[in-house]
Amino acid sequence: MVGKEFVQMRRDRLTFAMLIGIPLIQLILFGYAINSDPRHLPTAVLSADNSPFSRSIVTGMQTSTFFDVTSFPKTRAEATDLIRKGVVQFVVTIPEQFGRDILRGDRPVLLLEADATDPMATGNAAGSFPEIVRRALAKELKGNAANLNQGLAPVDIRIHNDYNPEAISQYNIVPGLMGVILTMTLVMITSLAITRESERGTMEHLLATPVRPLEVMLGKIVPYIFVGYIQITLIVLAARLLFNVPMHGSVPLVFALSLLFIGANLSVGVTISTVVRNQLQAVQMSIFFFLPSLLLSGFMFPFRGMPQWAQVVGSILPLTHYLRLIRGILLKGNGLEDSIQHVWPILFFWFVVVAIGLKRYRRTLD
Repeated sequence: MVGKEFVQMRRDRLTFAMLIGIPLIQLILFGYAINSDPRHLPTAVLSADNSPFSRSIVTGMQTSTFFDVTSFPKTRAEATDLIRKGVVQFVVTIPEQFGRDILRGDRPVLLLEADATDPMATGNAAGSFPEIVRRALAKELKGNAANLNQGLAPVDIRIHNDYNPEAISQYNIVPGLMGVILTMTLVMITSLAITRESERGTMEHLLATPVRPLEVMLGKIVPYIFVGYIQITLIVLAARLLFNVPMHGSVPLVFALSLLFIGANLSVGVTISTVVRNQLQAVQMSIFFFLPSLLLSGFMFPFRGMPQWAQVVGSILPLTHYLRLIRGILLKGNGLEDSIQHVWPILFFWFVVVAIGLKRYRRTLD
């Protein structure tokens, strides 16, 4: 019996590959890609002052490992637009006459705004900001001005957590669960449904009818679109009624754009069904797709805390863009124009997967 089982294992190469591949993926991702302490976060500096003090603060942020100053917006509206669209994680505002007010002992306000839709991504960097400012000003306050660095800090540092002022984790997790649940269920259910037809021999009977292969695929997929919308409805209701998640944007827009994400996941399920031979392999391949999506999308760990190669892989996966899209609409109040940047990657992924699935589907069933 043991020998027979080894022979069967050798024949079922896909299952054996999954048994080796899934632990390897977990080892690589958790060992190299996952980082709960993100650094080098993109930061915008809105400065109305050109004193040595403001320049020293910007230099101190640049030399730290937490902030990367990537842009210098000219207006408040431009800075707000950058943080709302997720281009930057922080905005530092330096007011006019900042250096003069420091020398006069007026303690000018230095504002740090953080995109706190993901509190884990900003907590450590925001906590380090006062010390960075203190060291930067200490280099400038020398000689007769050294007494200004005694007692109270020479500036009044204020940190605002935009979109999630109280850093409530449910505001970030619950909307993200919408994408995670859709990915986990729709990919697996679709791959199982079509594989089940092939195992039972009924798929060939379907293709013997006047129905075309594309129509068979659509017939298998469309019912699960309604299942996906039922899941979205339940999660939205739970988010509002149970967890009090603020919904600043348009809920109908969430439902409309979710169709692309649902279609992309269902297409992945169809493509998996053209590769596998049985339902066990379908489950294994679904997990093989779901695991990187879960870990590299920014749902469990900060996306910007990952190395560059992991961010590239994560940017290919539709869940990454869907999480940004949903959180942007619900927590930031983004509209269609702000969401387009996350729509087209999902749409492109969908088209590619559909093309692969159709090609393999026809060749396999002919």
